Order: sequence, then C-alpha cells, then structure tokens
Amino acid sequence: MHPFRKAVETQDHEALEALLADEVVFTSPVAFKPYPGKKITAAILRGVSRVFEDFTYVREIANPDGRDLAFVFTATVGGKQIQGCDFLHFDEAGKIDDFLVMVRPLSAAQALAEAMGAQFDRIAQEAAGN
Repeated sequence: MHPFRKAVETQDHEALEALLADEVVFTSPVAFKPYPGKKITAAILRGVSRVFEDFTYVREIANPDGRDLAFVFTATVGGKQIQGCDFLHFDEAGKIDDFLVMVRPLSAAQALAEAMGAQFDRIAQEAAGN
C-alpha cells in the first residue's frame, strides 16, 4: 500500500504531513484559488478528515515513473454520497508538491463546501500554529 494511502486511511496526520513538500500547492474542488504551503495543506486535510464519513479509496492509478498518482475515493458528507479523486504529483525527493482534488456530483460538492466552510476558522488557526 502506498504510504499516502496508508496515512489517509489510518488518519495518521503526522505521516501525511511528512509526505508534503514545503512548497506543496493544494487545489480544492470547492475553493477558487489554490492554497500554497505545507501547513495550510495539512490543516485542510485534517479538516476534510473531520467532515468525511465512510471514506474509502476504491482505486489507485499510477504513472509508470511513480511521480503521478490518482486515488479515487467515495465518502459521505452532509448526508450526500460523494465520489472524488486525489491527484498527486511527487517531486524528486518523493514529497507531494501538487495536490489536486476533484469531486462529484454537484450536490455533494456543495455539501462539502458548506462543511469545509464551517471548519475554516479552525483550519486557519491550525495552519498558523495556534
């Protein structure tokens, strides 16, 4: 099992953060602008783990060189079934430097936006180290 998948599925937030490059860019499915930086990305991922229920990876797709991976998932958020994919790119040191998430359907994406919006003050505080 890939270390990223293992960290997510076991909710090992420290291991997950250790896989992120300092300059990682997180692109959310429900926010207009990407979030640059390890601290905010790690805080967002912790927030997601608080709002998703029944999270399961159902497929893993890898580029032959191992630097591009896609993890297809299902979960529930706000009572809505959501399907999504984490698209990851790894730098030369093996750290995630690009993290893009896409989700469907629209009703579930809207539920995710609402749930994450409710988390954002806490996410900002965690990213600031408070």
